[in-house]
Amino acid sequence: MNRICRLFGIERPVVQGGMVWCSGWRLASAVSNAGGLGLLGAGSMHPETLLEHIRKCKDATDKPFGVNVPLMYPELEKIMDIIVAEGVKVVFTSAGSPSKWTEFLHGAGIKVAHVVSSTRFAAKCEEAGVDAIVAEGFEAGGHNGREETTTFCLIPAVKRICTVPLIAAGGIVSGEGILAAQVLGADGVQLGTRFALTRESSAHFSFKDCCLRLEEGDTVLTLKQLSPTRLVKNEFYKQVEEAERRGASADEMKELLGKGRAKKGIFEGDIFDGELEIGQAASMLRQLQTVDEVMEELFREYEAALKRLGMGH
Repeated sequence: MNRICRLFGIERPVVQGGMVWCSGWRLASAVSNAGGLGLLGAGSMHPETLLEHIRKCKDATDKPFGVNVPLMYPELEKIMDIIVAEGVKVVFTSAGSPSKWTEFLHGAGIKVAHVVSSTRFAAKCEEAGVDAIVAEGFEAGGHNGREETTTFCLIPAVKRICTVPLIAAGGIVSGEGILAAQVLGADGVQLGTRFALTRESSAHFSFKDCCLRLEEGDTVLTLKQLSPTRLVKNEFYKQVEEAERRGASADEMKELLGKGRAKKGIFEGDIFDGELEIGQAASMLRQLQTVDEVMEELFREYEAALKRLGMGH
């Protein structure tokens, strides 16, 4: 049996990314019910909101699910205490050092995976004792590594130096993509963009509609002096680009971003002035599907790709 399936107690080695403003209880429970691992995105939730989503998720599925926690979250202790108190079994951490929290979570019997964008951080994760590593290439949406390493370069490199189960993320939206990641050494995959654009995702319909019309090259990695983020090229992005071109300071960039810019774009559907975070692979998607339809399609494509390769001998 697959190492990721065994680790998390799931049927299919597919994890749904815990994305801000997309990953509520409806999405997480639907992915878990379809055999994958659903994650709640704590990054855009107040502690009491997270508590509500954990409880609703428990009501909606009896399968394992987890919480994604960005370690730069302002009320981190509160969030971690809620996760432990509610008996959540899996936590994915990102944006910070995993060493401090991994031990704490392990003490509560929680499995920990950490998201990295380079082999240097992957090695640190292994030292910190994480149960799995998510290696995310810069094709991914949202916050990203400064190294700009692609998924296909990152996975084999991390595989060479790490022994823990490895999850590939960034640019994977198809069954063929899952198979390719496995061939390169991944035990499982994490899909963000594909699940952000499902019916169960809590993102606004206008955001989903906009992302399903994107062409190749319509997203770009920007905001590099603050925290590299992949954005859709819209009016807001043009302001960011203009500010970066004239050498705006980090403080000025922070002011431009202001408060709630991603919420405005993703959750409230302001596709002009909002911050629209989505992966490069959105340009390969054209229809709004349910999670069940996505999972069925992924594994139909996966089996077909295996067969095709078998016929190639």
